[in-house]
Amino acid sequence: MQTRRFSVETADEGERLDVFLARALDGELSRSRIKGLIESGHASVSDRPASSAKQKLSAGDAVELALPLPDDAEPTPEEIALDIRYEDDWLLVVDKPAGLVVHPGAGNPDGTLVNALLAHCGPSLTGIGGVRRPGIVHRLDKDTSGLLVVAKTERAHRALSEQFAAHGRDGRLSRAYLAVVWGEPRPPAGTIDAALGRSATNRIKRAVVPAGRADARHAVTRYETLALGTAAAEATLLTCRLETGRTHQIRVHMAHLGHPLVADPLYGAGVKSKAAKLDAAARAVVEELGRQALHAAELGFRHPEDDRPLSFRSPLPGDMRALCEALAIDAPEIVTTPPVG
Repeated sequence: MQTRRFSVETADEGERLDVFLARALDGELSRSRIKGLIESGHASVSDRPASSAKQKLSAGDAVELALPLPDDAEPTPEEIALDIRYEDDWLLVVDKPAGLVVHPGAGNPDGTLVNALLAHCGPSLTGIGGVRRPGIVHRLDKDTSGLLVVAKTERAHRALSEQFAAHGRDGRLSRAYLAVVWGEPRPPAGTIDAALGRSATNRIKRAVVPAGRADARHAVTRYETLALGTAAAEATLLTCRLETGRTHQIRVHMAHLGHPLVADPLYGAGVKSKAAKLDAAARAVVEELGRQALHAAELGFRHPEDDRPLSFRSPLPGDMRALCEALAIDAPEIVTTPPVG
């Protein structure tokens, strides 16, 4: 049995217990799974058994959730529809939808991208580390959409991993994300160079920390404004490029700058008043988004077998296009229409 502990902050005052835990666990468990654990007596609030999933929380409450140890299981192939942008004998490029977990883990033993790839690739997977499995070179958060490259052979996995380890510094790899953030960053383009480590108040979160701290990891994000919303909407569409690849990097860096991603459940709690200022229609679109407004839109790398350059682009998915329209952001056509060819 593993126990997870969380502190309720002022911004979380009055929130339902199940909603709070879903956000604190950052997609690790489904809402239905969390509800089941609460109702079976696995949750407490300030050392008292939780009364129900709907229990409202107060600032300063200490929330505990006991997680039963997961059953041992191997990923099994599952027929899950995938948007394959490219595939050959060595690799494939997938456009991942928001809500799809990349790899099985605690709370997500199946229904993941890996399960889908096992079914899709079948015997074309020649084995990585002695196991017939897809080689996950890099990951996206569950609720971040966009492009991923996956290796089908051990050699391809090793070569692609080397490119990602360099984060584009050697010119082989290029990645760009589209993000909708609250407010208008000043200057409109810049570089955020701030080390990241574990949050002192919530172990699920990352935070900007002093560079000398033991868990500090160098992190650099470059951003550029693509389009502004109306003054009333107070939101901006950005392109973000990573020079490092830390967990939640864009989400933490933009929140540190004072411009968290729209609808980010983990790092956007401090700007709930922004959504409250919107008209009812726009506010409904923000609430219905249900995930951070972040999309991996561009991916370029060298093919691991013949070193030819490959480049892919994914336009804004429908939910983020609707968000831009609701916030009166005139997104450039290049990020809203599918690539030609």
